[in-house]
Amino acid sequence: MDRIRVLIAKPGLDGHDRGALVISQALRDAGMEVIYTGLRQSPQQIVRAAVQEDVDVIGLSSLSGAHNVLFPAVVKELHKQEAEDIIVIGGGVIPADDAAELERNGIEKIFTPGTPTGTIAAYIEETVKGGQTEAFAPVKRIDHIGIAVHSIEETASFYSTHFQLKVEKVVDVAEQGVRVAFIPAGNVKLELLEPLGENSPITQFLDKRGGGLHHIAVEVDNIEERLNQMRKSGVALIDDIPKTGASGHPIAFLHPKAAHGTLVELLEGDDQDGYV
Repeated sequence: MDRIRVLIAKPGLDGHDRGALVISQALRDAGMEVIYTGLRQSPQQIVRAAVQEDVDVIGLSSLSGAHNVLFPAVVKELHKQEAEDIIVIGGGVIPADDAAELERNGIEKIFTPGTPTGTIAAYIEETVKGGQTEAFAPVKRIDHIGIAVHSIEETASFYSTHFQLKVEKVVDVAEQGVRVAFIPAGNVKLELLEPLGENSPITQFLDKRGGGLHHIAVEVDNIEERLNQMRKSGVALIDDIPKTGASGHPIAFLHPKAAHGTLVELLEGDDQDGYV
């Protein structure tokens, strides 16, 4: 496959380009050809350069607050030039609600401050190589919330008495040192985690924190592809490869520092309700 060609541009009157230069170098380091057009470019100039350079991707950077006008203007100009096959991504100081609106209006992806450059490079590579893959698809749902408890029976009694939520099943997962109770609660499940012995990681959690929220689990379509993408993006993992959960579904945990202090579990489910 030919090297991916990316044009980095600063639309409008924004006079700061340090971030654009950092991204440009990171993409070059990832093996891409990068053209940087400099400051204060109009949408027409950006698209003209992109077409002339035959790029795969336009990366827009804005710190001026004009992203809601300038980014869609670039997309519109691409359509006018019949060059809508060029992917447009953006970054800068962009509020979350603005980012969502821009993505609804033709920007492939908005990267906000703090996004690792490896994540951006991996996204570009996967998107250009084969369109959106399962590694970048939204998670299917929050599957369950894991709660560390001293006693499943005592905790389950609380949920049954006050919320009329009943335990569906209880299983021992000896290899993980945990006894697990599953409580359906609408479109999500509660997973009560009781330690099996002093060497259980749940025992350590209870000793340190006294119980409570342990992790959240999200369902994904292809856990191996998702883990591979996260690894390439520099995301800290606890499990480099999937392991089998209590019900036979593949699962893997991300390191809490990856999600700013929250332990996140990936789960590859199926068309039926899958417990881990």
